[in-house]
Amino acid sequence: MQVTGSNSGESISVQISLSGYVSRICNNGVSVSSGWMSADRFFTDPQFGKRYDEVSVSVFTPKFTLVPEQFFDPVGARTMLAGVSELGDADYVAFEPLPQLKAVLIYSNSIGETLSKAVAGTVLRTDGEKSRILPEIWYMLDSLESVRDYNKVIAAFADGHLYLVAAQGRSLLLCNVYEAADFVTAEYFIFLAMKKLQLNPEMTTLYFRTPLADEEELSLYRYFRSVDYI
Repeated sequence: MQVTGSNSGESISVQISLSGYVSRICNNGVSVSSGWMSADRFFTDPQFGKRYDEVSVSVFTPKFTLVPEQFFDPVGARTMLAGVSELGDADYVAFEPLPQLKAVLIYSNSIGETLSKAVAGTVLRTDGEKSRILPEIWYMLDSLESVRDYNKVIAAFADGHLYLVAAQGRSLLLCNVYEAADFVTAEYFIFLAMKKLQLNPEMTTLYFRTPLADEEELSLYRYFRSVDYI
């Protein structure tokens, strides 16, 4: 269980992967992460039996693409996504604007939907409303504004995929997902991206949105100025 500081009110975020979920509850300025839990734990997890001021539910899906506003066409959204991701006939496609980046995120959450729908239907806000289910990469992109560093690097690792977002100031430099069978491979892609973007790890704090094992965190600390959670 990991604990980090937070300035938000009482809230819960649930990140869902094929192998399980991670929940994080923020209350009185303290954020507590459950660590990875198996999907069957959801039905007996006591923290899901109450309502929260804010609820966010995200799904780890590698099926996404970020398109500049001026090139986005709602009618052609599926074709745009199919150009970079393999879509099944039954995969539905949705999109979500990111006006602060002047871009639109096209995605398919047709992965891990059973658990995400159960979470969204059970974990309600205090007003009784359900939370929308958005891709994890949307929250990573949205959280760039909350990072005050000039070099902004945010990562998440789940289901053999590394999700990576990088920016300098208000300029987005990278939004991508990489197949990584293990954390060593995920580290390789992180450092490869840092090198290509000419970002100095020793001057950069790396923010993770998924839990890290102690040895994984220590490994990253050898190269980065700091490692933190967001």
